[in-house]
Amino acid sequence: MDTVRDFYRLNRTRLGEWLPASSLALIYSGRAPRATADDFYSFKPDRNFYYLTGIQRENFWLMMVKTGSEVEEILFIEEPRPEVEKWVGKRMTREEATAVSGITTVFYGKDFKSVLNKAIHDKGLSGACFDLERHAYEEAPNEVHRFAGDFKEKFPQMALHSLHYILRDLRMIKQAVELEQLRGAVALTRLGIDEILKSLRPGLYEYQMEALFNYTIMNNGAEGNAFKTIAASGENAVILHYIENRKKMKKGELVLFDLGARFGGYNADVSRTFPVGGTFTPRQRALYEMVLTVQEEVLKIMVPGTPFPQLNLKAIEVFTRELEKMGMIEKPEEVGRYYYHGVGHYLGLDTHDIGARDVPLAPGMVITLEPGIYVAEEAIGIRIEDDVLITPEGPVVLTADIPKGVQEIEALMKR
Repeated sequence: MDTVRDFYRLNRTRLGEWLPASSLALIYSGRAPRATADDFYSFKPDRNFYYLTGIQRENFWLMMVKTGSEVEEILFIEEPRPEVEKWVGKRMTREEATAVSGITTVFYGKDFKSVLNKAIHDKGLSGACFDLERHAYEEAPNEVHRFAGDFKEKFPQMALHSLHYILRDLRMIKQAVELEQLRGAVALTRLGIDEILKSLRPGLYEYQMEALFNYTIMNNGAEGNAFKTIAASGENAVILHYIENRKKMKKGELVLFDLGARFGGYNADVSRTFPVGGTFTPRQRALYEMVLTVQEEVLKIMVPGTPFPQLNLKAIEVFTRELEKMGMIEKPEEVGRYYYHGVGHYLGLDTHDIGARDVPLAPGMVITLEPGIYVAEEAIGIRIEDDVLITPEGPVVLTADIPKGVQEIEALMKR
C-alpha cells in the first residue's frame, strides 16, 4: 500500500464488495452537539466515516452507489462561506477532500438530496444501507437513525440494511497503516508516563499528574487524549472509572493511572500502578505481582484460534488460584469481590473499539490485556494494562517498553 489514501480507498472497496446489488450506502461524518448557549462539545468524526475517507470534518456525507459490480463513490462537503470562515477557519475544498480520500466526485451539501433522489430513480435502486448501531434499546436516536427513518418514509419501496456489522468486522483486523498510528499513540503515551514517574511524589494532587501527562503528549504531537485520564490514588483506585482526579496523594498509597494518547485518529490505552512514595510495601508488592502473574498467563493464550471469551476465563482461573493461595478467598465464586471487570477489549479508532466478542482471535487484532485487583478494605487498587497485537507467530506487546516491573519502577522513581 503506497499511501494512507490507498488505505481509505481499499476500505471502501472492501465495503463495496459487501453492499447488496442495486443499493446505496450513506455514511455521515457527524457534527458536534451543543453544550450550552453558543458553546459546542469538541468534534470527533464518526469513526466509520473516518475509516472510509480519512476526513475529520463536520457535516460531510459519503455516498456509495452499487449497480452490478460497479460502485460509484460520491462525497458531499460544506461549501465555502467566506463570512463564516472569518470566525471558524477555512473550510475544506473539493481538491483537498479528493487529496485526502481519493474520491474524485465531490459535491456540496446543498446538492445532496437532488443527487440522492436522482441516483435512486435513474438506477432503479432497491436498498439503502446506514450505520444503524444502537448500544441500548433505551438509547435516543442519533442523526443517522432519524435520517434513516425520514428516508424510509420518503422511499418506502427501499429496503434498509445496517452497515454496522460489516464495518465492525472490517475494523477488527488492523492493517499496516493502522498499526503505525497505534505505535505512534503508544510512543506518545510512554513519554507521558515517563514524566509522571519523574515527578510523582507525596503531597501532589492527582490532577497535577493528569495535567503533566496531557502537556507531555500534546507537546510531542498527540491529537489529544484517547479518553479522560484516570489518576486514582488510595481508595479511589477501586473505582473503575474514577475521573475526578482531585485528591492529594499520600506516602504509602498506590496510584493507578489509566491513560492514553491519540495519534492519527488511533488510541493507546495503558494502565500502570505506581507507589506514591517510590517504594511498594510488602503487601502492595504481593498483590501487584499477582496481577502481573495473571497478565503473563493470559498473554500466553493470546494466539490465533483462542476464543475471545477464553481470555477472561483464564484471568478468573489464575486470580482464583492466586487469591486462594493468599488466603483472601475460600471458594472460586468469591473471586468477584476483588476482580470485577473483563480482561480486555479491542483497540483502534475507538478506545473500546468495535468488534465481535464471540469469535476466535485472528492475526491483525489489537486487544488490551488489563487484569486488575481491587481490595476496598485496604484502599488498594491495582491494574496493569498493555496493548497486544495478535500475530501468526504469537502475541506482540505494543506497550512492552512502558515500565511495569516492581524493581524497574522503584529504580526509576529513586533516580
